[in-house]
Amino acid sequence: MERPEKVAFLGLGIMGSRMAANLCRAGFEVHAWNRTRARAEELAAEHGALVADTPAEAAAAAGIAITMVVDSPEVEAVLFGPDGAAEGFGDDGLAIDMSTIAPSASRALADRLSERGISFLDAPVTGSKPKAEDGTLTIMVGGEAAGFERARPLFEAMGSLVLHVGPQGHGSMVKLINNTTAAVNTAAVAEGIALGRRAGLDLDKLLEVVGAGSGASAMLDLKARPIIEQDYDPLFKLGHMLKDVRHCLSEAKELGADLSVAAAAEALYADADAAGHYEDDFAAVAESVG
Repeated sequence: MERPEKVAFLGLGIMGSRMAANLCRAGFEVHAWNRTRARAEELAAEHGALVADTPAEAAAAAGIAITMVVDSPEVEAVLFGPDGAAEGFGDDGLAIDMSTIAPSASRALADRLSERGISFLDAPVTGSKPKAEDGTLTIMVGGEAAGFERARPLFEAMGSLVLHVGPQGHGSMVKLINNTTAAVNTAAVAEGIALGRRAGLDLDKLLEVVGAGSGASAMLDLKARPIIEQDYDPLFKLGHMLKDVRHCLSEAKELGADLSVAAAAEALYADADAAGHYEDDFAAVAESVG
């Protein structure tokens, strides 16, 4: 399929700004919009993007629009609010949501867009800020195969592993399971470190042993040192992780599944959120254990 040359990028936060920059580097004409215009202007100054005044303007210029915002209310506002992207699409419009939202919300958005003749993909990502920056995200895509193939060159500019995982909503479901697994794992790492500290262990040696044994994991590699040093500079915000775990629990309930371990993790993240760690990295769950 012919490579698209233009894309609208709507939402330039920690992840979105870096993903949009990679699209610019790959030679795509990026029409950028952000609620805080200064971020779009920064992308324009540093990477040659074009600044749009509204989501509708960006979508009209590109025909393909990517949303990367916090949750489904924000996606809905960007697509269907005043001057929303849905107003700007012409024939053969394609909306791609790369946020992490509930699968049920993804399907509802797809239905609304379909009524206007607009295709939709749910394509959340995993990898946090470093992988967004170097273009090595994992991207899991739900939706029709034709839309996936059309968008593949865009995905490949932002990620190293790009998978069409199934029909509408399956990208969102895979992402929620992934993030909930990461949340549980990080909480377990935090508990182990807290216990080791109480026991007076050499924490460096503890990490060396666990990292070489059956307790090794990506979250041990990524989060153990920040937990020990209480360095919670956000790569992925605790508040966003809590939102994802809650979405996963809600979807599980609808499917009749009991996620008792995830529910225990949700309580820990909720405690950390209540203690003021929403904006911190989700490693700050350590403040709720031990």
